[in-house]
Formats: sequence, C-alpha cells, structure tokens
Amino acid sequence: MFPIIPCAAGCGRSAVTGSTTCAVHAADRAGEAERIAAYIRDREVIKDLNAPGLHFESVDFSHRRFYGCNFKAASFTMCLFTGDLMRMSFFDFAAFTNCDFSKTDLQFLSFAGSSLRDCTFENSELLHLNYGGALISDCTFNNSNLYNSRFINAAIELSDFIDCNIKRVYFIKCKQEGVSFRSSNTAEAIFEMEG
Repeated sequence: MFPIIPCAAGCGRSAVTGSTTCAVHAADRAGEAERIAAYIRDREVIKDLNAPGLHFESVDFSHRRFYGCNFKAASFTMCLFTGDLMRMSFFDFAAFTNCDFSKTDLQFLSFAGSSLRDCTFENSELLHLNYGGALISDCTFNNSNLYNSRFINAAIELSDFIDCNIKRVYFIKCKQEGVSFRSSNTAEAIFEMEG
C-alpha cells in the first residue's frame, strides 16, 4: 500500500510520490501531474503510487496494472483507462470527465464521493467497488459485471446499466433519474434495507 509521507509544508496532507510536498503546496502543480503521468507511461505495473489532488488531462493510462495506489481528490479529464487492471486503489472525492474505463478489470476500488460525468465502464469487471455518495451523470456501465459493488447514497442520472450483472449490488438511498437497467438482473440487487 502507498506510503503516507507528510507534506513538508506541515498541512497534514500526504506528499506526492517522489516529492516532499502535497499537490497543494507543489511549486509547479501541473509539472507534478506531468511527472506522475510520465512515471505511469513508463511502466506497465504501478504499485504504491501516491498522487492525491493532481489534475490529469488527455493522459493515456490504458493497459496498465495498478496496485495499492492513491488518487484521492485528483481530477481526470478525457483520460483513457481502457484495458486496465486495478486492485485496492483509491479515487475518493476525485472528478472524472469524459474518461474511458471500458474493458477494465477493477476490484476493491473506492470512488466514494467522486464525480463521474460522461464516462464509460462498458464491458468491464467492476467487482467490490465503492461508489458511495458519488455523483454519476451520463455514464454507461453496459455489459459489465458489478457484483457486490456499492452505490449507497449515490446520485445517478441519465446513465445505463444495460445487460449487467448487478447481483448483490447495493443501491440503498441512491437517487436515480433516467437510469436504465434493461436486461440486468435487478431482482438480485438491493434497492432498500430489509425489515
């Protein structure tokens, strides 16, 4: 798991991997994001990376394997994650706009409190993911396996879960507007607390 090294500025945040400061106190925040993007591009396997609070735009992260990484409160615009394998990584309170997660294998990830707009997770394995409190708009999850994932207290609008496995997926207290579950096994999902 990623090491927690305190920011040298004493703010209480953790320092970005390879730096002494957090993203907020980086002398060149855009340069830090480019350095981390280059680090990822140069590797097929990325382990224990700590990159919270950085902004990535038009970066191709596809066909990589991520293990134990932290992208808390980062933002991603028009980024590609296609064909990725990710395990035990954190994207809490991150923002994703127009990103492609199609054909991914994601397990034990957290997107809690995140914002996802115009993103696709089609044809993917999305197992044991936490989307608790997330704002999801204009996203597609079609033809994906979401077994045992959580959308508790999330807000989902204008999004499709067509022909998905949603067995043991929790949608408790989830606000939904314009959501399609056509051809998905909704009887095996949990939409409200029992008894």
